[in-house]
Amino acid sequence: MKIDRITPSPHIVGRVLVFLEDGQCLKITEQELLDFGLRSGDDLDDQTLSQLQSQADTSHVQAKGAALIGKRAMSSQALLKKLQAQGAAHHDATHAVEWLEAIGALDDRGYAATLVRHYSAMGYGRQRLKAKLQEKDVPRDLWDEALEEAPEPDDQIQKFIAKKLGDDANPDMKTIKKVSDALMRRGFSWSDIKQGLDRYKNSVDD
Repeated sequence: MKIDRITPSPHIVGRVLVFLEDGQCLKITEQELLDFGLRSGDDLDDQTLSQLQSQADTSHVQAKGAALIGKRAMSSQALLKKLQAQGAAHHDATHAVEWLEAIGALDDRGYAATLVRHYSAMGYGRQRLKAKLQEKDVPRDLWDEALEEAPEPDDQIQKFIAKKLGDDANPDMKTIKKVSDALMRRGFSWSDIKQGLDRYKNSVDD
């Protein structure tokens, strides 16, 4: 198949449009242009054409993956799912993820630690933190290490109770239940919550 003309994409930097004599347009990157030494008038056999398209597909998915994590941090598994949901073949999506990991642009360990710090600052307890790690497709074997970034639950619970109850030494049961339920929703265990309420009452009494 003969190349009719080669032009840079008017819309995407680094993309090159290769128009074939049958009207087909191949969207490749500048790297493929150099790797295959393409010029207008070249005659591409079926094997070369197939290799060119395959490499172009891989490069396109790599670029898409880089763009996605440039907008929002995510785990490698989440990116893999996102790329496949957008139409990338499994092998191209996998290659893109591995490439981004190799160049340090994708780091599940660092991402997990960042998630824990972020949601801890929002007042979440360990159960909610674990739920977030699962929701974001962080590998299970990284959870324990990431959770070391979380503050002690006692400190978080005490701050929350103090904020809600002020210096009320004898809150009614309805108020206590409301505070307890809120802490449970934030991912704290009942035993930690009860200890926190007892410490708070003792501190106010003193």
